[in-house]
Amino acid sequence: MIKRLFPHPWLSLVLAIIWLLLVNDVSPGQVLLGALLGWLLSLKIGERLWLRPMELRRPDLVAQLGGRVLYDIVHANVEVAALVLGPMRRMQPAFIQVPLDLEHEMALTALISIVSLSPGTLCAELSNDRRVLLIHVLNLRDEAQLVDTIKSRYEAPLKEIFVCLPS
Repeated sequence: MIKRLFPHPWLSLVLAIIWLLLVNDVSPGQVLLGALLGWLLSLKIGERLWLRPMELRRPDLVAQLGGRVLYDIVHANVEVAALVLGPMRRMQPAFIQVPLDLEHEMALTALISIVSLSPGTLCAELSNDRRVLLIHVLNLRDEAQLVDTIKSRYEAPLKEIFVCLPS
């Protein structure tokens, strides 16, 4: 019964606090109005905003992936600097498509962030069915190798870290 009335209590609280910050008044009437607005908005839009339930597993892998990403960013900075400072004819920009196995929104967001943070690559589009990621590459040498690198270095650990739970 309580869960049906307050399906997203944290969202309701945050919305109420935002209301109070916007009106810059903590009078009893504004607190009541903020609570009412927070509750109503969370009922109406909460399901559309809320992510599917997930469990964050393997904290050791999170640290390992973070270190790998930092190393790859530094390495890519050096490669891009050498590429940009060299002759322009050496650059081979291209778009590639990476098929995805990730399901959870947070895992997809993490992968897109990782790829976009690395100099020389930028995520251009995620397909509507969330199964293909279009990536722009500044200098493409071997498409199959790059796709395999993204899937093995980033996607595989993210699949182990973010596990979808049944709703």
